[in-house]
Amino acid sequence: MGRYVIRRILQALLTLGIVLFLLHYLMALSVQIRGNPALLFFGGDRTPDPAMLEQVERLYNLDNSCYERVGDPCITPFVERLQDYVQGDLGTTLNGNRDVAQLLSIYIPNTLRLFVFSVITLVAVSMVLGTWAARHRGRFIDHTVRGTTILADSIPVFLILLSYVYIVAVPLTRWARGIWGTESFMGQVFRPNYNPDYPWTTIIIPGIIVGTVGLATMTRLIRASQLENLGSDFVRTARAKGLKPMRITIVHVIRNSMIPIVTGIGFLFAFMLSGAVLTEGVMGIPGMGRMIFQAVQRQEGNLVIVGLTVSAFVVVFVSLIVDLLYAALDPRIRYE
Repeated sequence: MGRYVIRRILQALLTLGIVLFLLHYLMALSVQIRGNPALLFFGGDRTPDPAMLEQVERLYNLDNSCYERVGDPCITPFVERLQDYVQGDLGTTLNGNRDVAQLLSIYIPNTLRLFVFSVITLVAVSMVLGTWAARHRGRFIDHTVRGTTILADSIPVFLILLSYVYIVAVPLTRWARGIWGTESFMGQVFRPNYNPDYPWTTIIIPGIIVGTVGLATMTRLIRASQLENLGSDFVRTARAKGLKPMRITIVHVIRNSMIPIVTGIGFLFAFMLSGAVLTEGVMGIPGMGRMIFQAVQRQEGNLVIVGLTVSAFVVVFVSLIVDLLYAALDPRIRYE
């Protein structure tokens, strides 16, 4: 077990290192082709004094000559960047000279709240629908569940968000506030935008919408996995002993179907990250997706790299947890 864990951790670190280098190289290539982003510090249209420009380049680690050679990977700045990350120095923004670490402390909690409700929605709904369809294989309920989830999955997330914000949210909010009041839970949960005074309440509906990403895929995966276990010998033995169908489903079928389900959750997590960018933009949530999008618009290279690095770390970490759960769910995997 120890060797398995160490091997997976080393693989995760290698993957993260490759991602960091690719992000750094793309940023360096952008600087080499598009020009010096330090000019944004002076407003972009002004022609700064050469001495002041040199000082700003040194401040933001853009003074290396490799940024003048197209295609140069800029290894030295990459090593310096890693050293700064290890020391907890994430740099500052070009516009406003704000500390990046301080910005992350604002944006990361909101994205985490969004993903809490997204994962709960995805797992709970797909588990119920997949189990229901598996227990009624080939019947009307099975076809209805599969058709409904495919239809829901085929609708783009941004269309669901826009429909909710401009059609559903406003009348629901007025109705709820007319009954329970503006400051009540029901008066805030249906708001069409984010309210920092109610960070958990106003993020429930956006989280549920993001949770619909990959719902059809997850439901079909759970259904197929449970159908495979429903025809196995241990399930037939449990039925022969007279166990109740609900106990057979929960204790024997669902438990032995967890490996494909865990795989699906890890696979769909990256797609949910892309859905979070749209959700945070439409709903006005100050999260990581919105931060990265605005940083790209403002040509904040360092902020983009830090944001994508955090996102890559989360994806790699989730993949590592999935690998470790494999070993916990099936001891045979530890020896492969």
